[in-house]
Amino acid sequence: MHGKPVRPVLLVIAHGSRDPRHAATVHALVERVRSLRPGLRVETGFLDFNIPSVHGVLESLAAEGVRDVVALPLLLTRAFHAKADIPAVLRDAPRGLRIRQAEVLGPSPLLLSALERRLYEAGLTPADKASTGVVLASAGSSDPEAIAVIADIAREWWHTGWCAVRPAFASASLPRTEDAVRELRALGCERVAVAPYVLAPGFLPDRIARGAADADVLADVLGPAPEVARLLLARYDSAALPARAALGA
Repeated sequence: MHGKPVRPVLLVIAHGSRDPRHAATVHALVERVRSLRPGLRVETGFLDFNIPSVHGVLESLAAEGVRDVVALPLLLTRAFHAKADIPAVLRDAPRGLRIRQAEVLGPSPLLLSALERRLYEAGLTPADKASTGVVLASAGSSDPEAIAVIADIAREWWHTGWCAVRPAFASASLPRTEDAVRELRALGCERVAVAPYVLAPGFLPDRIARGAADADVLADVLGPAPEVARLLLARYDSAALPARAALGA
């Protein structure tokens, strides 16, 4: 008699940071994911700075006899970490582990909902949309694909009713947050809000905050927003489906 098929373990892969707020926020998000799907085993590994490392988690899982893992990059765009760093770490995993790398989180309508949640928590209301210009402030990347995605998200978000939406970048690309704030002022938006398109606090989010000094509203990072937790599970489900099918789920 066969038992119930075992679902793949979800391994959330975060970048890591010297800033302790980063790991604390990642763990808060993972806890929310666990609360949404109590029967799912969720582990966290970091690429740098924090422990446990991704490789260390994979070794522990293999030693326990785990066979199927969905590795989910805690990233908003498909840039260098998703294309190179994470696949390299996963290729070095212990033999016997079957690992599927899930898609990065963005773009997704759930992330736009989370961005708006943070803006409303910071004091805006839906009635403010038509008179408010928003800076979509991301960490930045040297990857043209990632930069194009941010620009596309800004255009899509503008079509939901904001006065204007402008992308900005904390590193590697231009414009900076403060430049986008000035541009929205020049456009005549009644108020300007900065929405950090980042998952956790750290060096670059702090740079975004400094660039928002002349804005009227600065939203919090996305962090453990309910929409982000739901998105993690959606990405897991998409990646886990082939494994579950093979197990007869």
